[in-house]
Amino acid sequence: MSAESNENVRPQSLWFAGVILAILGAVDSAYLLWLKLTGQIAACQNIGDCEAVNSSRYAELGGIPIALFGLLAYLLILIIFFLELKFPEWQDSLLLAHFGVTLAGTLYSLYLTYLEIFVLKALCPFCVVSAVIIIILFIISILRLYTAYSSEE
Repeated sequence: MSAESNENVRPQSLWFAGVILAILGAVDSAYLLWLKLTGQIAACQNIGDCEAVNSSRYAELGGIPIALFGLLAYLLILIIFFLELKFPEWQDSLLLAHFGVTLAGTLYSLYLTYLEIFVLKALCPFCVVSAVIIIILFIISILRLYTAYSSEE
């Protein structure tokens, strides 16, 4: 494989991994939203206390379930990824949008994880999965920005 084709594989691989992760994050958030809206008990079994987290005052912001914000963020990330295919001339702006959305999501997820550990003293595995996914998406956004701007030199 030549160096030129190797450079093209990496951004495509990062794009594909990002799409898969955003889909997984959306499914995870949709499940948490469904739990919140229906009052169902999460399938956490003995690996966490989803109920304590999902019924806490921190599970809503202005009366809106946090899981809805998560779902919307993952859907926005997916839209950004697919806009890159439709409008390649928007690449720079879309990479920065991806970075911004994932940065905000990462910071908020870290705050929520702090609340789970130190305030609620309970962990929701589905919330932890969402936090890990958004952090990985943030790292992917950094790698994609680095790749795009280092190839311009």
